[in-house]
Parts: sequence; C-alpha cells; structure tokens
Amino acid sequence: MKLVSIDCIPGKEFEALGMVKGTIVQSKNIGRDFMAGMKTIVGGEIAGYTEMLKEARQIATKRMVDEAEALGADAIVGVRFSSSAVMQGAAEVIAYGTAVKFLN
Repeated sequence: MKLVSIDCIPGKEFEALGMVKGTIVQSKNIGRDFMAGMKTIVGGEIAGYTEMLKEARQIATKRMVDEAEALGADAIVGVRFSSSAVMQGAAEVIAYGTAVKFLN
C-alpha cells in the first residue's frame, strides 16, 4: 500500500474511494510517568513518551491501511496525523487520508 502526504501521485490516475482512518487511545504507565517527571527537572527528550507516540502512530497507520485494503484501495493520498488529549494520562492518535484505486 502506497502512502503519500500529497494529494496526487505523479503519473497515476485514480478514483477516490473515500476517507479512511485509524485511531488509537494510548495511556501512559506509572513507570513512564515517574521517569517523565524526573526528566522535566533536568530537561531533554522524554524517550518513553517518544516511543509511546511512535508505537501509537504505527498502530493508527496500520488500522488506516486495513480500512483502505477492505475498500480495495491501491494507495492512500493526503495522509495526515493528529493527536489530542482524551483524559488525564491518555492521548488519541489518528491517521487519516483518502483511499484511492489506480485507473492505469
């Protein structure tokens, strides 16, 4: 499955099948919270959260691709990611785009 953030694929004609998305709500764990709290004192990257969000993006992307495959798509154009806090200690990550079927 080809994923692109642009709205077209050079040299390809396609029909839009519809919007597809994948979402996950990921929560922090006590170990990450403690280490994050310590890191805010000295500054720098909070690697535990970086990994958590990387994993969440991968899962959201896979769910989006699964939805596109179910529609018979060849690619997803206009891929975007978004995140938001859902509740204390939990964040939603969503991947979305337009599933397309190649004509040529």
